Amino acid sequence: MAAHRLTFPVDEAAIRTLRAGDEVTVDGHIIGIRDRTQIRIFDQGIEPPMDLRGALLLHTAPNVRKLGPGRYEKLCIGTTTSARMVRFTEPLGAQYGVRAICGKGGLPDEAIEPMQRLGMVYFAIVGGAAALETTQIEEIEEVAWEELMPECLWRFRVKDFGPLTVGIDAHGNSLFHDVQEEAKRRLEDLYARL
Repeated sequence: MAAHRLTFPVDEAAIRTLRAGDEVTVDGHIIGIRDRTQIRIFDQGIEPPMDLRGALLLHTAPNVRKLGPGRYEKLCIGTTTSARMVRFTEPLGAQYGVRAICGKGGLPDEAIEPMQRLGMVYFAIVGGAAALETTQIEEIEEVAWEELMPECLWRFRVKDFGPLTVGIDAHGNSLFHDVQEEAKRRLEDLYARL
């Protein structure tokens, strides 16, 4: 396990240096995204108004306070469960050059092959750490598609965001897969002893 610091957006070469289990701290910009946003992009065919190339996407629907037109104050910005959004993984990488996704609970095995092929990773973050995450977001710089509130596209400037764990790397490794396989093996061992 190695520790890394990345400034997003990044290129594919930077992502390919990461291995499952590595720890990553993030600076730069991350894009908040959620179900309704991705449905708009992929099911309704509407181009996103933000550049997603090299991006780290955070599965979130933040709690914010409106300050004025297009301006928001962060109140609580945490993550949401990623698995239900797995179908968007491949097109995010193939069509928009997304390099990383971060959320809660991991992604199922169907995300492993496209992430390997396209040079993407999934970052796991500790569930329930929204208070800490919020302090690591320095500013909400841009919001698009406000009518989808709170499932808009959000552009956050971050510093020392994390630590994140590489849950799925760009080499075909998945900590989530490994845990499931070990759990199955142990369950079979328990049944055999009964």
